[in-house]
Amino acid sequence: MRTIYAHRGMSSLAPENTLSAFKLCADYRVGWFECDIDILHDGTIVVSHDSTLDRCTNRSGLLFDINKQDLADIDAGSWFSHDYLEEPIPTLDQLIEVMNRYKLNANIEIKSCESNVQASRDLLDGLNAALEQLAPEREYIISSFNPILLAEFKKIRPEAPIACLFENQTLNDDWHVIMEWTGAQYIHPQNDGLTREQVKMFKDRGYKVNVWTVNAKDRANELFNWGSRWDFY
Repeated sequence: MRTIYAHRGMSSLAPENTLSAFKLCADYRVGWFECDIDILHDGTIVVSHDSTLDRCTNRSGLLFDINKQDLADIDAGSWFSHDYLEEPIPTLDQLIEVMNRYKLNANIEIKSCESNVQASRDLLDGLNAALEQLAPEREYIISSFNPILLAEFKKIRPEAPIACLFENQTLNDDWHVIMEWTGAQYIHPQNDGLTREQVKMFKDRGYKVNVWTVNAKDRANELFNWGSRWDFY
């Protein structure tokens, strides 16, 4: 099966991880997108790749230091284009609404909360509660580089499709132990340096393969021929 995931939404056309970037997926008939979630100080779950505000907003500092009431004053779009002036940082609830309304599916990456263990627990509980509001016909995958978070979320929501993310330097000989420990059905390896032999090894063990991040058409076709999906922007 060939599936294209829009990385952080249509992030070449709109600011990454924003509602505008996700809505554009429907316009371009891209049924799946990838996004990242993290948690604020008051427990609000938001869509954000970075643990700081510096790169993609008009503010600086730690994401965890703000609360939901602060979101109204944060511009997450003008860095990309003046057309997206005052684009907000989305909440997880807004993300679920967009998925339901525009009939989109999502690979939701859980970021490792850098603040404290309780915040990570709250993040997992909040994600589980939000998924209860997802329309039954919508699909999702929960992914992370942190296998502890994935294993804990699988305990909370056993039916959740789980994916382990690996960078080249973390794809060691014990990769399959991590997959089994988390209960993952998907493996998401890094594109750079990935070989046909590795993809065959993953598939021979019964795992579905989604590769990140693929932007070259020739490479995408090569991966398709190997039988893997791909994540692109």
